[in-house]
Parts: sequence; C-alpha cells; structure tokens
Amino acid sequence: MRALPVGERALLVELADGEATEAFHAELLRRRAEGTLPPVGEIVPAARTVLLDGLDDPAGFAAGLDGWRSRAPLARATEAVALPVRYDGPDLADVAALWGVRQDEVVRIHSAAEFRVAFCGFAPGFGYLTGLGERYSVPRRATPRTAVPAGSVGLAGPYTGVYPRSSPGGWQLIGTTDTVLWDPERAPAALLTPGTRVRFVPVDHGMAAR
Repeated sequence: MRALPVGERALLVELADGEATEAFHAELLRRRAEGTLPPVGEIVPAARTVLLDGLDDPAGFAAGLDGWRSRAPLARATEAVALPVRYDGPDLADVAALWGVRQDEVVRIHSAAEFRVAFCGFAPGFGYLTGLGERYSVPRRATPRTAVPAGSVGLAGPYTGVYPRSSPGGWQLIGTTDTVLWDPERAPAALLTPGTRVRFVPVDHGMAAR
C-alpha cells in the first residue's frame, strides 16, 4: 500500500491488486459507518487505487495506514440489483470459444454468479463488476466498435459491465438489458454504485443450445 499526496487535502492510495483495493475500500466505508474514520469528503475507488479527498490532515492519515488491516468486503444488507438480460450479444459465440463451453453454458455461468460493483468510471453509470473470477477473464476485442448500444452487457478482463448509453467500446458483448443505468432525474442518478451487489437474470433470448 502506498499513499501519494494529491493537492493539499487529498491522498491517492495505491494497492497491490483489485482484490486488495476492494477490501481497502470496504474497510474505509466500514470505519466511516462506525465513526472511527477521520473526516473525509469523498472516497473514490478505481481498479487499483482509492482517492480520499477532503482530508483535514492527509499526512497524518497516510502515516496511520501502516497499522491498517483490511478485512474482506462485506455484502450490503440490501438485496442485490437484478438486471434482466437477453443473452443475445454478438460476441457470445466468441466468449463461449474462449471459455471452452457451449453458448448456453456461458449464460448459465454468467447468470449464476453474484457480482459486486468494484468501482465506476468510463461513462456516468458504468460500473466495473467483479464476480466471475480469473478463470473467465477475456480480452477486449482487437478492434473496438465505434458505437455500442445502450444496455449492452459486456466482458473485459475479469470485469462485467453494462453500457449506460451508446458509446464506442471494445468489450465482448454477450447480452442486452433494458434497465436504465443512469437517470439524472433519479436520486441517485446511478443505479450501480461501488459496493452494490448485482445479479443478471436471463430472459427469453431465443437461443437454442449449441
């Protein structure tokens, strides 16, 4: 763990990997809920870093990190967000080949997992979801698409993500959901925030077993 100063009141904490980052982020939230965390304005997790902004004493906070022991992330008490998905993505066959399984088995494996939003980024409402494990990690497409439709469910590396709006992208697309991920009129606007549990629920996708 390494803490780097950012401006006058912030720290960027670098962690060894995604698992350590999730655990550290969960520990920060746990201590804030318990009232044992020094005042902090924002806690923003990423793939291998956590930004803490609005600290009164960044240097003192950084010095105190040496004695920290992060426990495993705790599941939120709220129910998991269920996203209905048609597993009709154009890259479903490619993912099946990469996994060495049939296409219907991709659906079974993906929908059986419980995911957790590790961090958000790329676009408003886009969450990077962990839960499949390294065994099912897949590369991004060699040639990104210039426009990926909103609601597309994709895989890249160890992550699953859902495009909240149409945008360029290189993730392997395996399905589609009609759920609105980002709505400025909603509070909060983002349906998926760090720590949220997520499940994908298959709906009729018209796919025969192959």
